Amino acid sequence: MAVNLSMPILVVEDHNATSLILRTMLNHLGFKNIDEASDGSAALAMMREKKYTLVISDWNMEPMTGHELLKEVRADEQLAKCRFVIVTSNLSSAHVVAAKKAKVDNYIVKPFSTDVLRTKIGELFAE
Repeated sequence: MAVNLSMPILVVEDHNATSLILRTMLNHLGFKNIDEASDGSAALAMMREKKYTLVISDWNMEPMTGHELLKEVRADEQLAKCRFVIVTSNLSSAHVVAAKKAKVDNYIVKPFSTDVLRTKIGELFAE
């Protein structure tokens, strides 16, 4: 993977076990600069304090969903260039269409493997 392994990554996930699994996968791929937020509101506040290169966010969270977070990020000139990946267990085509309309960079359906995560991140930074 030809990406900067020291880039700051924000994982946004409301389930601790899933967050731990995602962090472990990212560590396995060589990433070390990983922060976590438990919902979209917390993530947005963190993004306004620190510049992240990549956000990997669950879709279904309260009080702010990953989709709502994505729309907020894209509407904010200071945050809009951050790469954004939505992770969801919902296979609904409506979700995919809504995410694409909100300018998501990539979309991962749960469950997924470390190899899938490597591929999806690699696609974001391919030159």
